[in-house]
Amino acid sequence: MTNIRPKLRGLDVRPVAVSGRSALLLRDPLQLSEGTVIVPQEVAPLLALSDGTRDSAALSAALLVHFRLRADTSLIDRLITTLDEACLLDNARSREAQAQARAAYRAAPFRPPALTGASYPAEPAALRQLFQRYLDGARHTSDTSPLPAAGRGLVSPHIDYARGGPVYAAVWDQAAEMVQAADLVILLGTDHYGGPGTLTLTRQHYATPLGILPTAQDAVTVVADAIGEEAAFDEELHHRSEHAIELAAVWLHYMRDGQPCEILPILCGSFDHFIQDQAAPETDAAIERLVGVLRGVMAGRRAVVVAAGDLAHVGPAFGGQPLDPAGAARLQAADETLIRHMCAGNAEGFFDAIKQVEDRYNVCGAPPIYLALRLLSPVRGRSVAYAHCPADEQAA
Repeated sequence: MTNIRPKLRGLDVRPVAVSGRSALLLRDPLQLSEGTVIVPQEVAPLLALSDGTRDSAALSAALLVHFRLRADTSLIDRLITTLDEACLLDNARSREAQAQARAAYRAAPFRPPALTGASYPAEPAALRQLFQRYLDGARHTSDTSPLPAAGRGLVSPHIDYARGGPVYAAVWDQAAEMVQAADLVILLGTDHYGGPGTLTLTRQHYATPLGILPTAQDAVTVVADAIGEEAAFDEELHHRSEHAIELAAVWLHYMRDGQPCEILPILCGSFDHFIQDQAAPETDAAIERLVGVLRGVMAGRRAVVVAAGDLAHVGPAFGGQPLDPAGAARLQAADETLIRHMCAGNAEGFFDAIKQVEDRYNVCGAPPIYLALRLLSPVRGRSVAYAHCPADEQAA
């Protein structure tokens, strides 16, 4: 195995403790294998060096030169074998597994819910009971009237219901008449593992515990033609496990009392490249084509746009420092600035506010919210609910 040059795929790496020792949990966002890999914290430099340019001997040498760490090539080879068997390396094995997973996903009659039993009940009666409790609480504390059926869009959270349930309920309750009147709902969701600027489609229908929400096939074809078939479906497998669209789709189905309507689910990849350079989203050709073609799709229909995106994600759970009261106040002020731009329908101002602070607060919903504002322009909105939802004891 010494001539193999391992290259890690894009993974979700999370710190864990095993028997009191610091370790790293390596999770595959595409879930190409059922196994998980946990490695000692000390292996982190080796993982960072596994970029496809070094074999085991070169990795051993690089560890010594750069980190003053000694690792025998036999140990490195064993780790490479473990990573390979779990399909965590970018190689022929993982590409074949990905092709098989994509074929199985496309051949299924619908995309099954990925979060039932974990984030929300799989049984319709239990789901309805849970959502009704959230709605009763929201109605008890709200004194604003619902938006009219002529409303055109909303921003929904994509955090789990256990933490975000009250905000989901407040937002979707306000939007009840518009989503009940809709014959097409464009669901724009954060793709947490999407590449820079990716706009990912799927032809699969989305299932919820209440039935099937059919994907608008004609609209998918029109959008895919506009942004390019290969680009539109290259990361389609992300739809299988990505939670952003799913959590909004379940609320959509519930607020329609289980009655289906056509949806157009689009996962939106990172805008980090716009933050790091001088370019702006409105200068991106693919984004402009998407906005133009979606406006055409919406014309003549009772279309509603849903942006499934959260705002700030900070603290130790997201690789940052613990928040003190002053930090929490600055975070809320930054979020409130974004909300003002959203309510004004100002897509450029919304994104500029994120870019000016170099996305210091890790805004998780920037792409779908920006795109929703562009699609709905000119538009004005209202702020319905806002809450901090801690990911750990020191995060928000």
